[in-house]
Amino acid sequence: MNVAIKVLKLQVEGAFKIFVVECEVLRNTHNGNLIKIISICSNIEFKALVLEYMPNGNLEKWLYSHNHYLNILQRLNIMVDVPSALEYLHYGYSTTILRCDLKPSNILLDEDLVAQVADFGMAKLLGDGDSMM
Repeated sequence: MNVAIKVLKLQVEGAFKIFVVECEVLRNTHNGNLIKIISICSNIEFKALVLEYMPNGNLEKWLYSHNHYLNILQRLNIMVDVPSALEYLHYGYSTTILRCDLKPSNILLDEDLVAQVADFGMAKLLGDGDSMM
């Protein structure tokens, strides 16, 4: 099985919080348009996520490269995939998850060019008393 390893830079301020939030979001969500976590590796000096490998890289590569091209149907499918993932995060899970920092480099594409939203380190978990505003 091919996997992707995301190693966190623990010297960066807030790295531990980012790791906890990303683990919380990815381990409890089940949607075909969210990157799947396979495992984690964590100790005091090292934090990493083992994620499903996305062979087609990220959307940024496909939008801004002269070597890659998305036809209109592929673009439309991606435009359905990403909002589907966001709708699930906002309303389809017991805790509302606000996906912050959504950009083309955080949208990964699988072998069939199905969009997978990734990188939840900046996500916000809203409790019952928090407002969506």
